[in-house]
Amino acid sequence: MTLNIPNLLTLLRLLAAPGVALMFLYFTRPYADWFALCLFVLAALTDWLDGYLARTWKQESKLGAMLDPIADKAMVVIALMVIIGFSSWSAWLVLPATMILFREVFVSGLREFLGDTAGTLKVTKLAKWKTTAQMIAISVLFSQGVFEHYLGMSAWGMDQAMFEAILSGEEEDVLGLGWKYQGMIWSGRVGLWLLWLAAFLTLITGWDYFRKALPHLKDDG
Repeated sequence: MTLNIPNLLTLLRLLAAPGVALMFLYFTRPYADWFALCLFVLAALTDWLDGYLARTWKQESKLGAMLDPIADKAMVVIALMVIIGFSSWSAWLVLPATMILFREVFVSGLREFLGDTAGTLKVTKLAKWKTTAQMIAISVLFSQGVFEHYLGMSAWGMDQAMFEAILSGEEEDVLGLGWKYQGMIWSGRVGLWLLWLAAFLTLITGWDYFRKALPHLKDDG
């Protein structure tokens, strides 16, 4: 095994995946949302950086090729689990997350079954775009939690009538409820749209991998 800088970055990204969930165990919100968002974004950036450094420095290795997809899948799966766990369990959120999780498990099973012939399921450019869309969507959804809890902190002790009057402009917005509310709404919408886009790309790449694996799944005779 070669533990060079690109592989070390990949390993750190793998360790950061459970760290996202741990943020919600050791910190109260919105600090947990902030820390999870920052940790996830930094880890996601290493996904590009480690590949770039490995190609530039010609340090591509079997260890990196193995760890990279595992780290990506761990980040996405754990982050989606955390987001769903702290959400209202809306079907519009659960359904694309389920599609993504199903594909990741399915493709991992295919790779394990194919064994030495798993090289036929090489990562495609579309699969890389899929991973990028997943990570951007998850980052935006984490930011929604930040807006939501700062809004709740600012509106603490305020009755519904006053809250609505401030949002409608009838009362002065000295606490910034307006931009916090809009930030919560739009980060939720954009994050959900991006998650559906990621789910769509996920199904396409999953079908592509299955199609390539079909010749190896036929019984002899």
